[in-house]
Amino acid sequence: MVTKDITQLTGARVTVVGLARSGAAAVRLLQEAGALVTVADRKDRGELFGVLDSLDQAATRLVLGNNYESALDQADLVVISPGVPYRLEALERVRRRGTKVISELDLASRFLSAPILALTGTNGKSTTVTLIGKMLQESGKRIFVGGNLGTAISEAAVQSLRAMKMGRPCPYDALVVEVSSFQLETIEQFHPWIAAILNVTMDHQDRYESIDEYVAAKNRIFENQTPSDYALLNLDDLRVAPLRRSARANLLGFTRTKTLPSDLTGGTYLDRDRIMTTIGGRTREICTRSEVKIIGDHNTENAMVAATYALLSGCSLDIIRRVLSEFPGLEHALEVVREWRGVRFINDSKGTNVDATLKALESIDQPIWLIAGGRDKGGDFSRLAPTIHRKVKRLILIGEAAPLIAKAMEGYHAIERAGTLRDAVELAASGASAGDGVLLSPACASFDMFVDYQDRGRQFKTLVRSLPA
Repeated sequence: MVTKDITQLTGARVTVVGLARSGAAAVRLLQEAGALVTVADRKDRGELFGVLDSLDQAATRLVLGNNYESALDQADLVVISPGVPYRLEALERVRRRGTKVISELDLASRFLSAPILALTGTNGKSTTVTLIGKMLQESGKRIFVGGNLGTAISEAAVQSLRAMKMGRPCPYDALVVEVSSFQLETIEQFHPWIAAILNVTMDHQDRYESIDEYVAAKNRIFENQTPSDYALLNLDDLRVAPLRRSARANLLGFTRTKTLPSDLTGGTYLDRDRIMTTIGGRTREICTRSEVKIIGDHNTENAMVAATYALLSGCSLDIIRRVLSEFPGLEHALEVVREWRGVRFINDSKGTNVDATLKALESIDQPIWLIAGGRDKGGDFSRLAPTIHRKVKRLILIGEAAPLIAKAMEGYHAIERAGTLRDAVELAASGASAGDGVLLSPACASFDMFVDYQDRGRQFKTLVRSLPA
């Protein structure tokens, strides 16, 4: 078993399955810890060219292509990337012979002595993690921000391990970590000091057999917490609020619509236009909702969560207020790209599921030209129909899911099909009037036409910025 005692991995045969960003980081961590590392990936060398360049290939055994599962046969430990389904039959065979299969997240956490501030949820994770990181950094703390967002947590673990070898303390005061359900599926020891579930809505139904299974994966974020930790839950979410019954940590809540129940240690809530908190043992105002720069009710919730984490970590209210009033939002999340001939173009490429697109639509107070579509993740597109009827002047569909979305828009006929994102942008630009908004919020994954949602968003921004002045 892997522990924080780095000698435990010296000479161990460890196979890393899936060489994406987190897989490559896990390889570097394992090699730093003295393991004999094998990389297994169904892609061939040509498809992994850029990632392989980031590794010490002389010290790494590669098993690529159709025969990649053979790399599991002699492994003492298997570490999987988030994109690898944990139910693969090859991984089940590994478990049956008594070998552990853990996530990169779980591996990395064992090499970190600083408190981990983790959160998960279907939507809002990246914005909230970034806000927390900014608040703690403004308070003078040495902070790592990453995980499912940006830099893999194993990169932080490499730095921590090197410091341990030199007899130095961990280089971080805290780690603020975005966690996905995929990463939580195979945790064993992952133990955050503060953990939260922001929300749970229908997503990844191409990977989970039911919404209950998806919720159960999210709920594992609290699994190893103790009474000295904090568990924060969305009291307005009917799937999340009941999860507090099984939590062992100090219970906290956040809500836009309710009072805080008596079974909680404290929390943060909305009193008309004021964001209030009881964290710290007394009721205080954080700020008004209008002072939060990022728009939308969902971002009010994200602000509440970030403020709660920051207060628990010792940040002052002045710093929290300043960050909330200045933070412009993330790239690809309701990002205003350009005002062109009176038309506002908004990049919400991070809206990869139906609920994210619904929240984006509700956040915009102007007639909308919506560009949607991509690779279906099993979402119920019919849930978009009422809001599209009410708020969308024209729906422009791209990608594999275009026919499914069109079919789900019963009674709505202002629909166009576009072969490419360029065609969609040009169609919107030629038809939209001053005062309209053109919103890219796909409600789908990006992998049918783009490398990822970031690639999709950046291509959208390039196309919008190239519209003639």
